[in-house]
Amino acid sequence: MLNSVVALFNAGAAAAAGDFQSIATVTVGSGGAANVEFTSIPGDFDHLQIRVLARGTNASASIYQKIQFNSDTSSIYADHYILGDGASASAGASTNAAFIGVGSTAGANASANIFGTIIIDLLDYADNNKYKTIRNLEGFDVNGSGGYVMLTSGLWRNTSAVTSIKLTPSAGNYAQYSHFALYGIKGA
Repeated sequence: MLNSVVALFNAGAAAAAGDFQSIATVTVGSGGAANVEFTSIPGDFDHLQIRVLARGTNASASIYQKIQFNSDTSSIYADHYILGDGASASAGASTNAAFIGVGSTAGANASANIFGTIIIDLLDYADNNKYKTIRNLEGFDVNGSGGYVMLTSGLWRNTSAVTSIKLTPSAGNYAQYSHFALYGIKGA
């Protein structure tokens, strides 16, 4: 039985519904990176997920992240969020923006070696009959001296299939060792 399972694995068995398949990863090198872009995204998944572990180089405690699709910089994006930092909560929204805000990661003024985490789900990214929506969860902790958790959703008012995704910090660059992974999710 074990030999049959190994043979099936080695033959590249088809993904089951709900499986995550790695499409691409980026790890930022010693020079930092002004942005990270995934291009030539295949259209044969139902949804995409981006997993981010990042730190910014700008001199602040946190760096706001922006996401754009298919190199579209027009003002057809919108988002809203809710944020909690352990002491208070806040919420906000933006419309007619040139990007979706997907939360913050640790900046250069955060404690050394602190990175923020963002998980972004891009739903029905290849469906040409609907606008594209994302939902994401992000946050970081700076060893008791700050941090937060944030839930965001966003909209790109375009029915085109998403073939590229660009993530950019609002200031500075992504620091060395920041890591970005793009996964495809198969449907039923």
